[in-house]
Amino acid sequence: MNFRRSAAVLAAAALTGAVAAPVAHAADPSPSASLPAALYGTADPTYDGVWRQSLALLAQDTVGVTPAAEAVTWLTGQQCADGSFAPYRADTGEECDAKTAVDTNNTAAAVQALAALGGHDAVTTKAVGWLKSVQNADGGWGYTPGSPSDANSTSVVIGALAAVGEKPGETVKGGKSPYDALLGLSLPCGADGGGGAFAYQPDEKGKLAANDDATAAAVVGALGKGLTGASPKPDGTEPTCAKATGPEQAARNGAAHLLAALGKEGHLMSALPGAEDQPDYGNTADAVLALATAGHADEAADAMRWLGAHYQGWAKQSGPAAYAQLILAADAAGFDVHDFGGSGDDLVERLNATGPAPKATEAATEAKDEAEAEDDDSGFGVWWTVGVFLVAGIGIGFLISGRRKSQP
Repeated sequence: MNFRRSAAVLAAAALTGAVAAPVAHAADPSPSASLPAALYGTADPTYDGVWRQSLALLAQDTVGVTPAAEAVTWLTGQQCADGSFAPYRADTGEECDAKTAVDTNNTAAAVQALAALGGHDAVTTKAVGWLKSVQNADGGWGYTPGSPSDANSTSVVIGALAAVGEKPGETVKGGKSPYDALLGLSLPCGADGGGGAFAYQPDEKGKLAANDDATAAAVVGALGKGLTGASPKPDGTEPTCAKATGPEQAARNGAAHLLAALGKEGHLMSALPGAEDQPDYGNTADAVLALATAGHADEAADAMRWLGAHYQGWAKQSGPAAYAQLILAADAAGFDVHDFGGSGDDLVERLNATGPAPKATEAATEAKDEAEAEDDDSGFGVWWTVGVFLVAGIGIGFLISGRRKSQP
């Protein structure tokens, strides 16, 4: 999910002065032209290596794909000794230090991916411990330790806490929980320019401005969910805005704002300062996942169909994180990830092709197990094989198939 586009968001903040700038760390040196074979994507991973790897693994796991072992090992190997993650460490043989650009977003994304895969408790426990150690007094998190809380960072950390079985509402600092931080960033109903929405951060004067990207993230976070969202049964009603006395109502308010923002066009527009008006594919996918998580997948269907008809150029250019976003949104909204947009395009194959080949899919494994069980239960066993040779010996051309072929 596009909860955090660190380079773009921070650049926009610097241009507009709309948000307080996080504490900056020097980035690791640019990677060499030869990227790790275990890493998904071929673009420079300096700012998003761990993020895109985490999303890729999460998306694969969500649709029953067993990721390649080397891809998972690469991700765990990016962790610093204190539990944090930076966007990319070209040389993991060097210890992390004060210049290592660790952040909450990459750390929380890695936790969610590794928790979903299972078997990485030591890594996720240490990472969650680090996240708790850098929680702000308002209950939230900023992108980097010590920076002011923002809706995106707070939401992705909520997802990490929930992924390891913790209760985000009980993760308190200064008497405040992450939900308190999100409520403090929600705009009241009727507010000019986006009642019910969430702001990324207050501006220098403490004023809140609606931000669709932050709203999509905060809807999911306020509901205690993570990057994979959820797909509860739709309640058949459109979300409406009401006074938010708790995170659930704030999430409903945010969903109402997103639905209005999608409008008749079925997509969001880019909000980056200085950019030409153009569709924002990533934020649209985020909005779909947020609406589905809030129980409004039906209302998000038009946006998902719009993505299905227009996503190709954006996803091809943006790489594995984009394919992962689409997979997570489509899965939450009940769309076919193997025939996206009705064009026969398989998002899972597209994602898998950007990195190391996965081990297998659950569907293929289950089909194999079922077929073997059918063989065992049929009473043929070894005699089935003997029978095949006997039939061949007397010249009768039977085609015998005791196994179902797994779908591609």
